[in-house]
Amino acid sequence: MTLTLPALRTRRGTSRARRRPVAVLLSGGFLVVVAAVAALAPVLAPHSPDATSLLDSFLLPGAPGHLLGTDSTGRDTLSRLMYGARLSLLAPLGVVALATIAGVTLGLLAARGPGWLDVLLSRAMDVVFAFPGLLLAMLAIAVFGRGLTAPMIALAIAYTPFVGRVVRSLALQESARPYVESYQVMGFGRLAVTLRHVLPNLTPVIAAQSALAFGYALIDLATLSFLGLGVRPPQSDWGSMIAQAQPALLQGLPWPAVVPGIAVLLTVVAVNVLGDHLGNSVGRTGERS
Repeated sequence: MTLTLPALRTRRGTSRARRRPVAVLLSGGFLVVVAAVAALAPVLAPHSPDATSLLDSFLLPGAPGHLLGTDSTGRDTLSRLMYGARLSLLAPLGVVALATIAGVTLGLLAARGPGWLDVLLSRAMDVVFAFPGLLLAMLAIAVFGRGLTAPMIALAIAYTPFVGRVVRSLALQESARPYVESYQVMGFGRLAVTLRHVLPNLTPVIAAQSALAFGYALIDLATLSFLGLGVRPPQSDWGSMIAQAQPALLQGLPWPAVVPGIAVLLTVVAVNVLGDHLGNSVGRTGERS
């Protein structure tokens, strides 16, 4: 049977639609596993993450008792990877939570508030948007010292315009819909209509934006730890593990750095796949409506 061009396009679109949920399911399953491993690290880790043994330094992956090998001081890479997942996930989650709360609040105030407030908040978000998040985090560390608290707050401030501008734009579009005016004519206050009806309709977009911001925050915080500006010893995350493995790289032993690097890569890819899926779902819903 000969297929016409529209039929071929239809089949290709259908096959893509079938493949997409597989990637989404794999990404979601991977993130669930990573979160579970981080939460249960004290139970699952085969060794203490800080236990050293110079006799066992630079063991190859698959060595007895050390599935992913050891680093220069003989610390078990798998155990350190499990414990490092805690800060590597919790810190970006804190950044995204703060940025999302602040961005949603400012975006709704700008869209649903008086005109002068919209102009003021929009210009303020434009100014913050002009500064790279990593630069703000480094400035915060220079002022308040090393640690995660200052860079987390700085990154949250830097990511707030990403959420705020999207929420403002969509809230303005939502406010122009007839149902909003109908509720106001019925006597509902502006705040009640915003919280009960406008905000719930923006939730999928906010979730997609937050998922993408999580990946950026994970990379930025790992970069700060790699530069020695993030977590303080004896705490560690994936970025600090990569930094501590630099001497091994010079000796031609890449696995102490490759393992946490792959963990960062896979986590960011999985989060981006979920965020992209949420964004596409919102777009398809909008087209149907």
